Amino acid sequence: MNNNNNLNWYLFNCKNKILGRLITRIIPLLMGKNKSNYLPYKDTGNFVILINVKKILVTGNKMNNKIYYRHSGYIGNLKSISFKEMLKKSPEYIIKKAVKGMLPKNYLGYCYLKRLKIYSFSNHLHISQKPVLINL
Repeated sequence: MNNNNNLNWYLFNCKNKILGRLITRIIPLLMGKNKSNYLPYKDTGNFVILINVKKILVTGNKMNNKIYYRHSGYIGNLKSISFKEMLKKSPEYIIKKAVKGMLPKNYLGYCYLKRLKIYSFSNHLHISQKPVLINL
């Protein structure tokens, strides 16, 4: 949808960062709200790279009490997994679900989500794009 000529790349290090605080900094960059040509109905977003996602933190007792649910559609097939287990199994899912919940529920939201690149460790594949490191 975008013509890719004015897309910027941003890099966030998630090590020892609070999940909600980090996501609220990512969303405006994904949507392009930091640009002067932002329009809510046009795709003016940026690329965002997240590294060290395995070391993300949450406040309170969410590490033990927060639960992710999924359902297959069959009777009695409600599956649940705690935040701590999900962090070990698939930390990328935690970030993707949090970001998806804050994006618009339309085609633009889908386009923004595709621009989010998530890596569990400190190395990533986008060095040639020269991402700008954002410190929180």
